Amino acid sequence: MFLMEKLLLLFPLVTFCFQTDDNKIPSLCTGQPGMPGSPGAHGNPGLPGRDGRDGRDGMPGLAGEKGEPGPEGALGPKGDPGEIGPIGPKGDIGPEGECAVAPKSAFTAKISESRSLPLADTPVIFDTAIINEQGHYDPRTGKFTCQIPGVYYFAIHATVFRASLQFDIMKNGISVASFFQFYGNWPKPTSLSGGTLLTLEPQDEVWVQIGVANYTGFYSSQKTDSTFTGFLVYSHWKHSSVFNLK
Repeated sequence: MFLMEKLLLLFPLVTFCFQTDDNKIPSLCTGQPGMPGSPGAHGNPGLPGRDGRDGRDGMPGLAGEKGEPGPEGALGPKGDPGEIGPIGPKGDIGPEGECAVAPKSAFTAKISESRSLPLADTPVIFDTAIINEQGHYDPRTGKFTCQIPGVYYFAIHATVFRASLQFDIMKNGISVASFFQFYGNWPKPTSLSGGTLLTLEPQDEVWVQIGVANYTGFYSSQKTDSTFTGFLVYSHWKHSSVFNLK
């Protein structure tokens, strides 16, 4: 009987509980916890998360093996000139060199006493050589032949007797200087001198020549002579800075 009374007292409460929303359990209905349910099905994969922070630098790795040399690069632009360096020390004295010897060419020849008067338009033969060490003058032809290129001086000193005298200094058949002395049947000889500088190349020829047929008054004796002289003033050797005096 007592049990029934208790159930009757709880009936309204139970009725009240059934009238509430199925998904809500009022605080007055305090039942015993149910048994754990079965695990639910796996859900769909979530969206990718944000990148995490950079981690700390790792320890340096071991050095790798040396690679093969790469191809040679292109030539770079020319750099600016550097500053002038200091003067270096004085070098050692070199070996003793050979002494430079200037080339030589010189002669003087005269007309011998026995020589007959020269003919016009032909070389005057100064047949007796006083000095002719290099042999550049030929006393047989009366011609000087150049062997050393350069500047030469030629001079003629003539004793004039028995006839007036006119002569030319010839270079390769062309008159380059002319001289004249009148003779007036004087009892004693007179004289005539002349000279010129000439630039010569090897094989050029120089001689003295009568230009007028009757003016052939060259004279020589034991007391007076007629001479022809020539000598090199300076050379034009192209291969030598010592003698190339331009």
